[in-house]
Amino acid sequence: MSEQRPWLSSYPQGVPANIDPDAYASINDVARQAIDKHRDRKAYHSMGKELTYGELDKLVDDFASYLLNDLKLTKGDRVAIMMPNCLQQPIATFGVLRAGLTVVNVNPLYTARELKHQLTDSGASTIVVIDNFGHTLAEIIDETPVKHVITTGLGDMLGGFKGSLVNFVVKHVKKMVPAYQINGAVRFRDALAMGSRNTPPKVEVSNRDIAFLQYTGGTTGVAKGAVLTHRNLIANMLQAGAWVSGSVKEGEEIIITALPLYHIFAMTANGLVFMNLGAKNVLITNPRDMPGFVKELKKHKFTAFTGVNTLFNGLLNTPGFSDIDFTSLRLTLGGGMAVQRSVAERWKKTTGCTLAEAYGLTETSPAVCINPLDIPEYNGSIGLPVPSTDICIKDEDGNTLPMDGEAIGELCVKGPQVMDGYWKRDDETAKVMDAQGWLHTGDMARIDPTGYAYIVDRKKDMILVSGFNVYPNEVEDVIAAMPGVAEVAAVGVVDEHSGEIVKVVIVKKDPALTADMVKAYAKENLTGYKRPHIVEFRDELPKTNVGKILRRELRDEAK
Repeated sequence: MSEQRPWLSSYPQGVPANIDPDAYASINDVARQAIDKHRDRKAYHSMGKELTYGELDKLVDDFASYLLNDLKLTKGDRVAIMMPNCLQQPIATFGVLRAGLTVVNVNPLYTARELKHQLTDSGASTIVVIDNFGHTLAEIIDETPVKHVITTGLGDMLGGFKGSLVNFVVKHVKKMVPAYQINGAVRFRDALAMGSRNTPPKVEVSNRDIAFLQYTGGTTGVAKGAVLTHRNLIANMLQAGAWVSGSVKEGEEIIITALPLYHIFAMTANGLVFMNLGAKNVLITNPRDMPGFVKELKKHKFTAFTGVNTLFNGLLNTPGFSDIDFTSLRLTLGGGMAVQRSVAERWKKTTGCTLAEAYGLTETSPAVCINPLDIPEYNGSIGLPVPSTDICIKDEDGNTLPMDGEAIGELCVKGPQVMDGYWKRDDETAKVMDAQGWLHTGDMARIDPTGYAYIVDRKKDMILVSGFNVYPNEVEDVIAAMPGVAEVAAVGVVDEHSGEIVKVVIVKKDPALTADMVKAYAKENLTGYKRPHIVEFRDELPKTNVGKILRRELRDEAK
């Protein structure tokens, strides 16, 4: 076994070679056991308001009851959740799961076009949306299968005067809630009140049922829903949980949740691994407000922190961060994008805690590899495969290459955390899952003889902006539809803040076309991280002899 899994000899002490993905019947079983054990402990903190595990349990029950008794949803129906980190988010998520339904996580910053695609593709019949983004939904709801809308204000779960004040400031002072009208929409608090009148019917949920449709571009093309079962998430929770077990203490953890819970990294790591530990999740609604973020951090004796490179870098460059008391911080995990050496070294110097890099994919729930948490310093590796996980590298012909630290091939993964496939896209699933059951990640890597993996480059043309996948095809399709554009190519350009930014190279149809016009058009049609930061005009684009645009040539020129 160790010959095929050389990484086992490098495992931290106490980490098992395998976990049992069938240890729990469902995520609901995980939640029930955590709630029973930690009922009086604080589960979530947001804007000064805290919920205990017991209070969370009641609210989750009420929401599940509303979905089943009042909306008459039936097992397997899809419910979209479109909100940032706030108390309503975990209530809605665990309520949907408890009702035997499937969560469709939606990025709240989606444009109307992107939202329409996801709601239509997933077949979501119901959506929970924060008021700030209700106008986006209102624009396209009639063109989607959505029948039920539940709306909520950012302050709705904060209670009393504080909640009203937060909603007033967000809407009238900060002007963050554009006017919108959706007929028949129900307020979140009203839904909870209606749900509380009845007990939710018992729904049998198996670990093979679909828990999440987690949308991603996969390795190519337009957004697709990765089918993640309860078993997938439980497996990854147990894998990551086993990995961090030597660095955490049940019932004593306080984790900073700045990454959005609609992102699979935060959902599994913060939402499940730390729920299982009876931890308190400190929800950061707007981590882009770095001064406000630092101010909030000063209020907590936090023990764990997950994030992406851009988040850590931003904090390190914010006045006051270095003054925080880090004596309780035991674990910092960086994923979603490559962690830069300079950021990791500054983090260790400032906080005294090693920033351990991890690697994963939406399609793997997400963790594949994690560095041992006791490494003394940044090592440039994505770490070792977590328990019950196999990795290898393959060449273009599907041959497995040696783990000698020199051979470079496409990183492939097997394990109980690997998705069932893409939602209703067998053709797309077949592109990434081979006949032997290996998931092809689209990332080029090398693996050394001790099992440590190193990402070298991306096989595809995917651009990684602050941990989010950006696919050139989508950007090009949008920009190409703009009057005045003859041809367009999108590539990633290295950026010290976000890892990469999007650059578009355009051949004009209209000589009057300007970069500002392109950026304004992109703002209407693309989420912020997908928009081009650099717009360049040329007389022609480099192409192959059959007319295919050579993106790689454009990328190489930009280095």
